[in-house]
Amino acid sequence: MEIHFVLITLGGLFLMGLATDELGRRTRLPRVTLLILFGVLIGPAGLDILPHQAKDWYEFLASTALTMVAFLLGGALSFPKLRRYGKEILITSFVVVTVSVLVVGGGLLALGVGAPVALVLAAIATATAPAATHDVVKQVKSTKGFKDRLLGIVAIDDAWGLIVFSLLLIIAKAISGVEVTDALRQGLWELGGAAIVGLGLGVPAAYLTGRLRPGEPMQGEALGLVFLCAGLAIWLEVSFLLAGMIAGATVINLAKHHQRPFHEIEHIEWPFMLLFFILAGASFETDHLADLGAIGIAYLGLRALSRVVGGWLGGTLAGLPEIERRWIGFALMPQAGVALGMALVAGHHFPDQRDTILGVTIASTIVFEIFGPIMTQVALQRVGEHAAVEK
Repeated sequence: MEIHFVLITLGGLFLMGLATDELGRRTRLPRVTLLILFGVLIGPAGLDILPHQAKDWYEFLASTALTMVAFLLGGALSFPKLRRYGKEILITSFVVVTVSVLVVGGGLLALGVGAPVALVLAAIATATAPAATHDVVKQVKSTKGFKDRLLGIVAIDDAWGLIVFSLLLIIAKAISGVEVTDALRQGLWELGGAAIVGLGLGVPAAYLTGRLRPGEPMQGEALGLVFLCAGLAIWLEVSFLLAGMIAGATVINLAKHHQRPFHEIEHIEWPFMLLFFILAGASFETDHLADLGAIGIAYLGLRALSRVVGGWLGGTLAGLPEIERRWIGFALMPQAGVALGMALVAGHHFPDQRDTILGVTIASTIVFEIFGPIMTQVALQRVGEHAAVEK
């Protein structure tokens, strides 16, 4: 793409993104949903006015934006917050993931779906959309405790999800009679490698950043960490989301001289997120919705049910307030990049079922990424309103 097209495209996207942001403030609709819908409108599924070369930016923006979100989610896992909310976060997230696997996997098996596909889709159902959830949390006023618990659950939820996905992928391959050694090796490396990258960057960053300008890392330091983390994780073929969360949690807990260790990431995150959501919408092809089929419709219903039931059960076991038990599952509806990544890996291991797995995941992602943030916003508002009445 010629330089003037690049500049005109970026300028137009940023300005339209600001207009969409303002529309979200006036209508109280999640700006994530509005940005995605705007992307669908200007993409191939709509007016098709976005230069096709812009799609080439998506992978870079996705990895960068999601790594920034991962750092911020890791920052929500400080020892003081874990001491205060750790039990609630761990129990709720574990139960939500477990119920998602049992309800989606069991439901699909009961409907006659083959065991490998049912297990893979059950694992994919555990994934959430940290970027969308984090943005809605920033946009909506709610009780601080519920926000902290929700962000902690989303962070841990995807870590649980990656572990469960690796295990169920191995079981699915064993059922299919395929050699499981490669799947086991890949699953262990996906998790262990991410931990190595996260700790390898997080430990020195905790002690070295925030020295040139005492108390806060500089913008160059923040960008350097994000790009290094994303680049190393992609190069080593491990989860950049998990690596970013581990790095963020390491910095927040070890950097005693920092006042706000992620202040600069918070400053620079939105332009990347804005482009990421718009291009995510532009990359959606509504033809996939027509291909959803019985398996896809069942998956949509079963995953939504599992979130609500799992949130209520997990919240009950964790001792959450009654109003939060009722709404935490709705707040965990969004699903996006992590699920698509899982689907691509699963499709590689099951080439004969690749179209089914990818088709269901892509189509359901369109639905959950458009309507999921709305449910998250409603949940935050309901809990906030209840807290206001209680006061």
